[in-house]
Amino acid sequence: MSDQIERAERFAALHRAEGAFIIPNPWDAGSARLLAGLGFESLASTSWGAAIALGQLDGEVSRDAMIEHLRQLSAATDLPLSADLENCYAHDPREAAQTLLLAAGAGVVGGSIEDYTSDPTIGPAKRIYDFSHAVERVQAAVEAVRRLDFHFTLTARAENLLRGRNDLDDTIRRLQAFEAAGADVLYAPGLTTLEQLRTVCSALGKPVNVLAPQVKGATLAALAEAGAKRLSVGGALARAAVGALLRAGHEMREQGSFGWTAELASLAEVKRVLGTPGA
Repeated sequence: MSDQIERAERFAALHRAEGAFIIPNPWDAGSARLLAGLGFESLASTSWGAAIALGQLDGEVSRDAMIEHLRQLSAATDLPLSADLENCYAHDPREAAQTLLLAAGAGVVGGSIEDYTSDPTIGPAKRIYDFSHAVERVQAAVEAVRRLDFHFTLTARAENLLRGRNDLDDTIRRLQAFEAAGADVLYAPGLTTLEQLRTVCSALGKPVNVLAPQVKGATLAALAEAGAKRLSVGGALARAAVGALLRAGHEMREQGSFGWTAELASLAEVKRVLGTPGA
Protein backbone atom coordinates (compact mmCIF):
# COMPACT_ATOMS: atom_id res chain seq x y z
CA MET A 1 0.00 0.00 0.00
CA SER A 2 2.87 2.42 0.73
CA ASP A 3 3.93 2.20 -2.94
CA GLN A 4 0.38 2.95 -4.07
CA ILE A 5 0.15 5.88 -1.67
CA GLU A 6 3.36 7.29 -3.13
CA ARG A 7 2.10 6.86 -6.68
CA ALA A 8 -1.18 8.53 -5.73
CA GLU A 9 0.67 11.48 -4.25
CA ARG A 10 2.78 11.87 -7.38
CA PHE A 11 -0.33 11.73 -9.56
CA ALA A 12 -2.19 14.32 -7.51
CA ALA A 13 0.88 16.57 -7.59
CA LEU A 14 0.91 16.52 -11.39
CA HIS A 15 -2.55 18.08 -11.34
CA ARG A 16 -1.37 20.85 -8.99
CA ALA A 17 1.81 21.72 -10.89
CA GLU A 18 2.15 24.57 -13.34
CA GLY A 19 1.21 23.92 -16.95
CA ALA A 20 -0.32 20.90 -18.61
CA PHE A 21 0.95 17.34 -18.93
CA ILE A 22 0.44 14.50 -21.37
CA ILE A 23 -0.86 11.23 -19.96
CA PRO A 24 -0.50 8.64 -22.76
CA ASN A 25 -2.62 5.52 -22.98
CA PRO A 26 -0.82 2.16 -23.26
CA TRP A 27 -2.74 -0.98 -24.17
CA ASP A 28 -0.55 -3.66 -22.59
CA ALA A 29 2.45 -4.13 -20.30
CA GLY A 30 4.96 -3.71 -23.14
CA SER A 31 3.54 -0.42 -24.38
CA ALA A 32 3.33 0.80 -20.78
CA ARG A 33 7.02 0.06 -20.22
CA LEU A 34 8.00 1.73 -23.47
CA LEU A 35 6.08 4.90 -22.59
CA ALA A 36 7.60 4.92 -19.11
CA GLY A 37 11.03 4.55 -20.68
CA LEU A 38 10.39 7.60 -22.83
CA GLY A 39 10.00 9.67 -19.68
CA PHE A 40 6.26 10.16 -19.23
CA GLU A 41 5.27 10.74 -15.61
CA SER A 42 1.91 8.94 -15.56
CA LEU A 43 -0.20 6.62 -17.68
CA ALA A 44 -3.87 6.01 -18.36
CA SER A 45 -5.51 2.86 -19.61
CA THR A 46 -7.82 2.85 -22.61
CA SER A 47 -10.89 0.68 -22.96
CA TRP A 48 -10.32 0.43 -26.73
CA GLY A 49 -6.71 -0.63 -26.24
CA ALA A 50 -7.60 -3.07 -23.48
CA ALA A 51 -10.18 -4.67 -25.76
CA ILE A 52 -7.81 -5.03 -28.72
CA ALA A 53 -5.13 -6.50 -26.44
CA LEU A 54 -7.65 -9.18 -25.51
CA GLY A 55 -8.81 -9.76 -29.08
CA GLN A 56 -12.17 -8.11 -28.49
CA LEU A 57 -14.00 -4.95 -29.49
CA ASP A 58 -14.46 -1.92 -27.27
CA GLY A 59 -17.36 -2.49 -24.90
CA GLU A 60 -17.07 -6.29 -24.97
CA VAL A 61 -14.55 -6.70 -22.14
CA SER A 62 -16.02 -7.97 -18.87
CA ARG A 63 -15.39 -6.19 -15.60
CA ASP A 64 -13.27 -9.05 -14.28
CA ALA A 65 -11.12 -9.07 -17.42
CA MET A 66 -10.70 -5.30 -17.26
CA ILE A 67 -9.61 -5.40 -13.62
CA GLU A 68 -7.03 -8.07 -14.46
CA HIS A 69 -5.81 -5.93 -17.38
CA LEU A 70 -5.39 -2.99 -15.00
CA ARG A 71 -3.49 -5.19 -12.55
CA GLN A 72 -1.01 -6.07 -15.28
CA LEU A 73 -0.62 -2.46 -16.41
CA SER A 74 -0.10 -1.30 -12.82
CA ALA A 75 2.59 -3.91 -12.24
CA ALA A 76 4.42 -3.11 -15.49
CA THR A 77 5.87 0.22 -14.32
CA ASP A 78 6.24 2.36 -11.22
CA LEU A 79 4.19 5.19 -12.78
CA PRO A 80 0.79 6.31 -11.49
CA LEU A 81 -1.97 4.70 -13.55
CA SER A 82 -5.46 6.07 -14.12
CA ALA A 83 -8.16 3.69 -15.37
CA ASP A 84 -10.64 4.11 -18.20
CA LEU A 85 -13.62 2.27 -16.71
CA GLU A 86 -16.33 3.42 -19.13
CA ASN A 87 -19.62 3.52 -17.19
CA CYS A 88 -18.00 1.44 -14.42
CA TYR A 89 -19.93 -1.62 -15.61
CA ALA A 90 -23.15 -0.64 -13.89
CA HIS A 91 -26.12 1.69 -14.09
CA ASP A 92 -26.63 1.67 -10.32
CA PRO A 93 -24.52 4.31 -8.56
CA ARG A 94 -23.31 2.06 -5.74
CA GLU A 95 -22.40 -0.80 -8.05
CA ALA A 96 -20.54 1.61 -10.31
CA ALA A 97 -18.64 2.91 -7.29
CA GLN A 98 -17.69 -0.66 -6.41
CA THR A 99 -15.93 -0.97 -9.76
CA LEU A 100 -13.72 1.95 -8.85
CA LEU A 101 -12.76 0.21 -5.61
CA LEU A 102 -11.93 -2.97 -7.52
CA ALA A 103 -9.70 -0.93 -9.82
CA ALA A 104 -7.98 0.61 -6.82
CA GLY A 105 -7.38 -2.90 -5.53
CA ALA A 106 -5.66 -3.68 -8.82
CA GLY A 107 -3.13 -0.90 -8.25
CA VAL A 108 -4.54 2.13 -10.04
CA VAL A 109 -4.52 5.53 -8.33
CA GLY A 110 -7.19 7.20 -10.43
CA GLY A 111 -10.07 6.37 -12.69
CA SER A 112 -13.05 7.69 -14.59
CA ILE A 113 -16.79 7.33 -14.47
CA GLU A 114 -18.94 8.18 -17.51
CA ASP A 115 -22.51 9.39 -17.86
CA TYR A 116 -23.05 7.08 -20.86
CA THR A 117 -23.75 3.38 -21.30
CA SER A 118 -23.17 1.24 -24.37
CA ASP A 119 -25.69 -1.32 -23.08
CA PRO A 120 -27.37 -2.66 -26.27
CA THR A 121 -30.62 -3.26 -24.40
CA ILE A 122 -31.02 0.50 -23.95
CA GLY A 123 -32.12 2.60 -26.90
CA PRO A 124 -29.50 5.02 -28.28
CA ALA A 125 -31.55 8.06 -27.24
CA LYS A 126 -31.38 7.03 -23.58
CA ARG A 127 -27.79 5.87 -23.34
CA ILE A 128 -26.67 9.16 -21.85
CA TYR A 129 -27.90 9.04 -18.27
CA ASP A 130 -30.42 11.61 -17.11
CA PHE A 131 -28.78 14.56 -15.39
CA SER A 132 -29.83 13.66 -11.84
CA HIS A 133 -28.84 10.02 -12.26
CA ALA A 134 -25.46 11.01 -13.71
CA VAL A 135 -24.78 13.28 -10.74
CA GLU A 136 -25.88 10.62 -8.27
CA ARG A 137 -23.38 8.21 -9.82
CA VAL A 138 -20.53 10.68 -9.37
CA GLN A 139 -21.60 11.36 -5.79
CA ALA A 140 -21.53 7.63 -5.02
CA ALA A 141 -18.12 7.31 -6.68
CA VAL A 142 -16.70 10.18 -4.62
CA GLU A 143 -18.05 8.71 -1.39
CA ALA A 144 -16.52 5.33 -2.18
CA VAL A 145 -13.02 6.41 -3.20
CA ARG A 146 -12.70 8.84 -0.30
CA ARG A 147 -12.76 5.84 2.02
CA LEU A 148 -9.52 4.52 0.51
CA ASP A 149 -6.19 4.86 2.30
CA PHE A 150 -4.81 7.07 -0.47
CA HIS A 151 -6.08 9.90 -2.63
CA PHE A 152 -7.79 8.36 -5.65
CA THR A 153 -7.98 10.97 -8.43
CA LEU A 154 -11.53 10.65 -9.72
CA THR A 155 -12.33 11.85 -13.22
CA ALA A 156 -15.97 12.50 -14.15
CA ARG A 157 -16.79 12.39 -17.84
CA ALA A 158 -19.63 14.08 -19.72
CA GLU A 159 -20.01 12.12 -22.95
CA ASN A 160 -22.47 14.31 -24.90
CA LEU A 161 -20.12 15.55 -27.61
CA LEU A 162 -18.50 12.17 -28.22
CA ARG A 163 -21.87 10.47 -28.57
CA GLY A 164 -23.55 12.76 -31.06
CA ARG A 165 -25.40 15.05 -28.63
CA ASN A 166 -23.90 18.39 -29.59
CA ASP A 167 -25.06 20.33 -26.56
CA LEU A 168 -22.14 22.23 -25.06
CA ASP A 169 -24.35 24.00 -22.51
CA ASP A 170 -25.62 20.71 -21.10
CA THR A 171 -22.08 19.33 -21.13
CA ILE A 172 -20.87 22.26 -19.02
CA ARG A 173 -23.88 21.94 -16.70
CA ARG A 174 -23.01 18.30 -16.10
CA LEU A 175 -19.33 18.99 -15.53
CA GLN A 176 -20.16 21.76 -13.06
CA ALA A 177 -22.44 19.38 -11.16
CA PHE A 178 -19.74 16.67 -11.18
CA GLU A 179 -17.27 19.23 -9.83
CA ALA A 180 -19.68 20.20 -7.05
CA ALA A 181 -20.14 16.51 -6.24
CA GLY A 182 -16.41 16.21 -5.55
CA ALA A 183 -14.78 14.90 -8.74
CA ASP A 184 -11.09 15.82 -8.99
CA VAL A 185 -10.86 16.09 -12.78
CA LEU A 186 -13.52 16.99 -15.36
CA TYR A 187 -13.52 15.56 -18.86
CA ALA A 188 -15.66 16.16 -21.94
CA PRO A 189 -14.22 13.97 -24.70
CA GLY A 190 -15.30 15.21 -28.09
CA LEU A 191 -14.21 18.83 -27.83
CA THR A 192 -12.85 19.69 -31.26
CA THR A 193 -11.73 23.33 -31.06
CA LEU A 194 -9.65 25.47 -28.75
CA GLU A 195 -12.62 27.83 -28.47
CA GLN A 196 -14.80 25.03 -27.09
CA LEU A 197 -12.03 24.06 -24.69
CA ARG A 198 -11.68 27.63 -23.44
CA THR A 199 -15.43 27.85 -22.87
CA VAL A 200 -15.44 24.64 -20.84
CA CYS A 201 -12.32 25.45 -18.81
CA SER A 202 -13.52 28.97 -17.99
CA ALA A 203 -16.71 27.49 -16.49
CA LEU A 204 -14.86 25.11 -14.16
CA GLY A 205 -12.50 25.41 -11.23
CA LYS A 206 -10.87 21.98 -11.24
CA PRO A 207 -8.41 20.40 -13.70
CA VAL A 208 -9.77 19.54 -17.13
CA ASN A 209 -8.68 16.54 -19.18
CA VAL A 210 -8.86 16.86 -22.95
CA LEU A 211 -8.80 14.13 -25.59
CA ALA A 212 -5.98 15.82 -27.46
CA PRO A 213 -6.24 14.12 -30.90
CA GLN A 214 -9.82 15.40 -31.24
CA VAL A 215 -8.57 19.00 -31.28
CA LYS A 216 -6.98 18.84 -34.71
CA GLY A 217 -3.54 20.39 -34.98
CA ALA A 218 -3.43 21.54 -31.37
CA THR A 219 -0.18 21.28 -29.44
CA LEU A 220 0.52 20.84 -25.76
CA ALA A 221 1.27 24.56 -25.51
CA ALA A 222 -1.96 25.60 -27.25
CA LEU A 223 -4.12 23.24 -25.20
CA ALA A 224 -2.49 24.44 -21.98
CA GLU A 225 -3.07 28.07 -22.98
CA ALA A 226 -6.75 27.24 -23.52
CA GLY A 227 -6.97 25.92 -19.98
CA ALA A 228 -6.41 22.16 -20.20
CA LYS A 229 -4.39 20.52 -17.46
CA ARG A 230 -4.21 16.90 -18.63
CA LEU A 231 -3.92 15.65 -22.21
CA SER A 232 -4.80 12.04 -23.00
CA VAL A 233 -4.96 10.25 -26.35
CA GLY A 234 -7.53 7.52 -25.67
CA GLY A 235 -7.18 4.57 -28.00
CA ALA A 236 -5.12 6.50 -30.57
CA LEU A 237 -1.78 4.88 -29.74
CA ALA A 238 -3.29 1.40 -29.85
CA ARG A 239 -5.04 2.22 -33.11
CA ALA A 240 -1.75 3.49 -34.58
CA ALA A 241 -0.08 0.20 -33.67
CA VAL A 242 -2.99 -1.82 -35.05
CA GLY A 243 -2.92 0.28 -38.21
CA ALA A 244 0.75 -0.55 -38.77
CA LEU A 245 0.06 -4.26 -38.23
CA LEU A 246 -2.89 -4.26 -40.63
CA ARG A 247 -0.91 -2.45 -43.32
CA ALA A 248 1.89 -5.01 -42.98
CA GLY A 249 -0.57 -7.87 -43.04
CA HIS A 250 -2.34 -6.57 -46.14
CA GLU A 251 0.96 -6.13 -47.95
CA MET A 252 2.08 -9.69 -47.20
CA ARG A 253 -1.29 -11.22 -47.95
CA GLU A 254 -2.12 -9.25 -51.10
CA GLN A 255 1.30 -8.46 -52.60
CA GLY A 256 3.54 -11.10 -51.08
CA SER A 257 6.07 -8.39 -50.22
CA PHE A 258 7.73 -7.05 -47.11
CA GLY A 259 8.25 -3.35 -47.74
CA TRP A 260 6.74 -2.59 -44.35
CA THR A 261 10.00 -3.75 -42.74
CA ALA A 262 11.60 -0.46 -43.82
CA GLU A 263 9.89 1.18 -40.84
CA LEU A 264 10.80 -1.27 -38.10
CA ALA A 265 11.61 0.05 -34.66
CA SER A 266 15.31 0.03 -33.92
CA LEU A 267 16.18 -2.87 -31.63
CA ALA A 268 18.82 -0.70 -30.01
CA GLU A 269 16.27 1.99 -29.21
CA VAL A 270 13.75 -0.50 -27.86
CA LYS A 271 16.47 -1.98 -25.65
CA ARG A 272 17.46 1.51 -24.47
CA VAL A 273 13.89 2.61 -23.74
CA LEU A 274 12.97 -0.60 -21.94
CA GLY A 275 16.21 -0.42 -19.99
CA THR A 276 16.60 -4.18 -19.88
CA PRO A 277 19.66 -6.29 -20.70
CA GLY A 278 19.62 -8.61 -23.69
CA ALA A 279 21.56 -9.92 -26.61
